Amino acid sequence: MHEWQSWIRLAVAVAGALVIAVTVVAITALVVRSVARRSRWGASLIARTRRPFRALLIAVAVGVALSTTLPAVADEGWRVAIGRIVAIGTIAAAAWFATGLVLFAIDLGLARYRTDVEDNRVARRARTQMLIVRRLAIVVIIVVAAGSILLTFPAVRTVGASLLASAGIASIVAGLAAQSTLANVFAGMQLAFSDAIRVDDVVVVEEQWGRIEEITLTYVVVHLWDDRRLVLPSTYFTSTPFENWTRSTSELLGAVELDLDWRVSPALMREELNAILERTELWDGRAAVLQVTDAVGGFVRVRVLVTAKDAPSLFDLRCFVREELVEWLQSRDTAGLPRTRVELVEAQRRPPSRARSTDTHVGQVDQGLFTGTAEAEQRAADHFTSTLPIVRPEGHGEGEGGDEC
Repeated sequence: MHEWQSWIRLAVAVAGALVIAVTVVAITALVVRSVARRSRWGASLIARTRRPFRALLIAVAVGVALSTTLPAVADEGWRVAIGRIVAIGTIAAAAWFATGLVLFAIDLGLARYRTDVEDNRVARRARTQMLIVRRLAIVVIIVVAAGSILLTFPAVRTVGASLLASAGIASIVAGLAAQSTLANVFAGMQLAFSDAIRVDDVVVVEEQWGRIEEITLTYVVVHLWDDRRLVLPSTYFTSTPFENWTRSTSELLGAVELDLDWRVSPALMREELNAILERTELWDGRAAVLQVTDAVGGFVRVRVLVTAKDAPSLFDLRCFVREELVEWLQSRDTAGLPRTRVELVEAQRRPPSRARSTDTHVGQVDQGLFTGTAEAEQRAADHFTSTLPIVRPEGHGEGEGGDEC
């Protein structure tokens, strides 16, 4: 009879704990909803923390009820097992609730910085840093929760005490084993707080144009212009040169080049350029220049420089200017269209070459090294018709013959 009364007290205690937990949850939800009607953050708080808060309250209430009534109705083994299960559930619920609070806090910060405005450099920097901090906080919460759950087992606590003595060696071995991973983690943190790149930055990497879509602790996702995703390790942006078109501002300067005929009129073309830019909202009005940058090889190279507020607008503006100038050349200034000229020349007979004359008194005499003049002929006679000496080695030929032949 006494045992049944203990079980009844246990059931009543657990039921009372659940009723108290549900009541607290209902009161808290009522207060938060009343605040949410007057502010924007209330809905975000409810969405992020409603379920983990309920789970945490229920776990705490059940744990308190069991800790006060369970020892009287169960033996030592059951008490330890049930207590450990309740402790693990409480730790998991607390980690879940802490993660929800971190996400809610980061959401409040992200809502303050909008990236859908023209000058959004500060907003992109803040959003990048907060996203990295959010990931770091979640990783820390998970690691602490996992360690706390493991420490509920006595065997793990014993092993942990022995491992602390060799923590230095273990850390060195782990560092060497995960060198590349740790390098990417530190590179990701460096990117977040060094302001080298930010979310929504326009970059050129691996000869590809795109926007930074996501920055994590180990990799960066680049959304390319054709909707592909280029995933690069974080160390790429700390060890490889790359182009950041929105590092300090999103305004850019672009060029349009045309190879035209020499008869084109740069002055008329410049007037047409001004008229073209006045017809579009893509041009931000900062600069509009038309210059002849080269005039060789049968063509005149005309370069047009225009400015726009950002990279997408600049690309569309360059295409628009190029199309309008081509249309103007075809309809208004056809003389400036590029042409290739070919000159046809009739074949002519070449006059016969004048024979060389050896007469020094008639006409021009061709002079050579050994012919044409008296000195040249004397030079030929001296070198090629005189007696040639024979040179013998020393010790040979003495008394056996003359010195010449």
